[in-house]
Amino acid sequence: MQNIPDLSIIAIIGGTGKEGKGLAYRWAKAGYRVIIGSRSIEKALAAAQELNDKLNGTAMIQGMDNLQAAVAANLAVLTVPFAVHREMLESLKDALREKLLIDVTVPLNPQKASRVQMPPAGSAAQEAYEILGDGSEIAAAFQNISYEYLMQENIKISCDVLVTGTSKTARSEALKLVHAAGLIGWDAGPIENSVVIEGMTSILIGINKKYGSTHAGIQITGVEREASTLSDS
Repeated sequence: MQNIPDLSIIAIIGGTGKEGKGLAYRWAKAGYRVIIGSRSIEKALAAAQELNDKLNGTAMIQGMDNLQAAVAANLAVLTVPFAVHREMLESLKDALREKLLIDVTVPLNPQKASRVQMPPAGSAAQEAYEILGDGSEIAAAFQNISYEYLMQENIKISCDVLVTGTSKTARSEALKLVHAAGLIGWDAGPIENSVVIEGMTSILIGINKKYGSTHAGIQITGVEREASTLSDS
């Protein structure tokens, strides 16, 4: 893929979950057309209606099944449990291969969520690259943002988004969506680095559990905060 097109239509695959709906809400509010995908068209339509109502009809959010959503969009965001990660990508790879994919998946074991457990590929994002094949454009982002933040208004989000990816272009386009969601993002380098970011999620879950929180996060220090706005230019 030489050039990634204007990313005005975003499909959120598996978007009826809390993280997916939170991201859909943020991007729709920023003016993007958003398609919520689901295995169940009824769930997709219900989630789209919920968000359209929350935005008082000022946004364009649609519900489709996952394949329809992947075909219709310029870009896909994958927000599914790791247990169905491979299966979902295998079923959609023809629709996704020529599009930028932002993978939000974390390889968690629900029974031991606070223990880092990475797949043979190295990370969920690297597994996605193996499935979609050479030349596919993949970025990994948003793994460490609590969904509780995303649906709230006028709240200071004390967590940054680290973005890795298969190319500088993939990371740059993903960072545009980070900033559109009202978040601070940083270019964290090649997709191989996603192992650290995905693994950090388990650590944050453990901190939440130990210290009675629900939204532990990370922030980059020692760098001017304004510098993050230059990393997608």
